[in-house]
Amino acid sequence: MFSYHQTKGKPLKLWDGAGPFEEQAMEQLRKTAELPFIHKHIAGMPDVHLGKGSTIGSVIPTKRAIVPAAVGVDIGCGMVAQRTSLTASDLPDNLHALRSMIEAAVPKGFETSQAAGHVKGGWDSAPAPVLGAWRNRLQDRYEAIVAKYPMVAGRSHIQLGSMGGGNHFIEICVDEEDRVWAMLHSGSRGSGNRIGSHFIAAAQAEMQRWHIDVYLPDQDLAYLVENTALFDDYIEAMNWAQDYAMINRELMLDAVLRCMRSMLPAFTTEQVAINCHHNYATKEAHFGENVWVTRKGAVRARAGDLGIIPGSMGTGSFIVEGLGNPESFNSCSHGAGRRMPRNKAREQITHEQHIAAMVGIEGRTDVGVIDESPAAYKSIESVMAAQTDLVKPLYHLRQVLNVKG
Repeated sequence: MFSYHQTKGKPLKLWDGAGPFEEQAMEQLRKTAELPFIHKHIAGMPDVHLGKGSTIGSVIPTKRAIVPAAVGVDIGCGMVAQRTSLTASDLPDNLHALRSMIEAAVPKGFETSQAAGHVKGGWDSAPAPVLGAWRNRLQDRYEAIVAKYPMVAGRSHIQLGSMGGGNHFIEICVDEEDRVWAMLHSGSRGSGNRIGSHFIAAAQAEMQRWHIDVYLPDQDLAYLVENTALFDDYIEAMNWAQDYAMINRELMLDAVLRCMRSMLPAFTTEQVAINCHHNYATKEAHFGENVWVTRKGAVRARAGDLGIIPGSMGTGSFIVEGLGNPESFNSCSHGAGRRMPRNKAREQITHEQHIAAMVGIEGRTDVGVIDESPAAYKSIESVMAAQTDLVKPLYHLRQVLNVKG
């Protein structure tokens, strides 16, 4: 259940059962609630933590306006997961060779590997499925957007089908029934970053143009107004980036499954892959009105919706079914949520602690991923316990292989 908090603007309804939210995140939520076009209230998920632009783990419903910085720069970031007919006994005792094959098949981080056909976290020579998806599903709309906004042009076609770095990952997991899953986390890569950055700056310029900036509780809350050309252009570009992110995950999942098929016994995939955004905006009906809903680190959880809530690289994840709680705007958490910022994690988590946390998991244990170590995140079990009115857990996955950028 949620706790109720009054603000200078609209109220906050917070699923804070996993522990009180940090004061910086609370202040950020309160400032967002002061915007004059918030619809009803802001919902805070149990994985809330301080973010850039707006609070990660927040659901922000707005009427006739949208805040580009709330959507952020990794537009469409999310998860995809696929259950297979394989069982844990079908996996080899040593998964290092499979991890190496996946790393060669999917560009990650900002690496350059000419031997694998990768360059700077993308493709030097993209494979046929990536080229086909770009040309048939994304290229025409991209070119129309770039014709209006040349400054957002970049390496979109080169990065399609690539993972990136930070908290993005690929995993092989096993559920309670010993069934094997493929799962990954990524978004719109540099494309979303360029689009988000441009329109965030454009919104701030609009606020200055109309002398509204002095009334904003925070300059990152600059907004675009519906039925204006700039608003329409942003929605067009944002929707394209969200589609890019969805297709990006599809392509990577296909690549991972191909790697698994080449090294493991024959298997089938028994259900349609779950592919969900957790960083995006869309038009929805809530409390009798059609409004824009920005989920900044939150998953749509309408009754019957399937979603993915990851923990950390060492603590497992959950496949869930939404319960359609109207007070959360049909939403749930997008993960465990960070317990400490990256710099603090690097200072406080030792290399030995990280190695111990990764025992039994084929994955990176070098100091380069300490900021992603399990201790940097909240307890996924506590986060799940705080949202029993938002989702029903279907599967608890434990990772046996983890690929990080």
